[in-house]
Amino acid sequence: DTSGKVIGMRADMDALPMPEETGLPYASKTPGAMHACGHDGHTAMLLGAAKYLSETRNFDGTVVVIFQPAEEGPPDGETGGADQMLAEGIFKSFKPEAVFGLHVFSTLNAGQLGYRSGPLMAASDRFNIVVKGRQTHGSRPWGGVDPIVAAAEIVSSAQSIVSRRQNLTKQPVVLSFGAIKGGIRYNIIPDSVELIGTIRTFDDEMRAQVFKDLANVAEHVAAAHGATVVTKIPDTVGNPVTVNDPALTAKVLPSLQKVAGKDVVEMTLTTGAEDFAYYAKEVPGFFFFVGATPKGQDPNTAPSNHSPQFFLDESALSLGTRAMLQISLDYLAGTP
Repeated sequence: DTSGKVIGMRADMDALPMPEETGLPYASKTPGAMHACGHDGHTAMLLGAAKYLSETRNFDGTVVVIFQPAEEGPPDGETGGADQMLAEGIFKSFKPEAVFGLHVFSTLNAGQLGYRSGPLMAASDRFNIVVKGRQTHGSRPWGGVDPIVAAAEIVSSAQSIVSRRQNLTKQPVVLSFGAIKGGIRYNIIPDSVELIGTIRTFDDEMRAQVFKDLANVAEHVAAAHGATVVTKIPDTVGNPVTVNDPALTAKVLPSLQKVAGKDVVEMTLTTGAEDFAYYAKEVPGFFFFVGATPKGQDPNTAPSNHSPQFFLDESALSLGTRAMLQISLDYLAGTP
């Protein structure tokens, strides 16, 4: 190492808590666990790149290879992810001057690479709303306060927060409910119901307004039913916006084009989120997508990354590995 250059290459490793329904011979053997979203593919690509660099040593500089767990978020009650790795000092001994990451994506065909300069992926927040009523027999709903009816109306009314209260010509916003938990049996109206969901934003002011509006809707809709709510939204963003440094993007774009030519496509804003954003807040970062859907199949209708039918065309592994290597070698050599 005579150049003194240090770069980071990062891959994540996760499974998702859902069944795998691909029918493939290498499908998960663990019920309720699937390597959806391509995290195992990311790890395989970075392993391949690291193996090549280790064996050839045809670069001048230092490459920090980052294998990160819990990109999807740690299990409840646990900690983990990019922010924890940074807090534990991953950049203290070898702080890179640039960091690179990739993600397979079902909305691109195999053979394609996707990129965007500036904001790429949304900030993400998780919210919990507990609707509290009063338990009673299902045959006598007037004897209690029904949190199920109140919760259903909160879900419905909250849809207007994005469609009627946000200026969507400025930046996109998403508010989605992902789980409704409550109830005991068919003939009991329960004490409480929990609503769990996510908020995706690209603008801090819009994010704060969504938080305020959601708490307001939940409180007043519940009150109209005689119920109460406890709304929990973290004070800090779950994942920040993933931003590709414009100067770094311009520098590495020719490297992508060396690998995929005209199949390098510019992406629109993506409302998915990535905790790679934490690394890119510390040093200039570049994050790109690798097509996962087989050629000839419409990527707009292919099973998404979080579908139990998600399928990763294995040619993506070679393309992603070569792209990461080309970016790294060109950067360290100082050539576009």
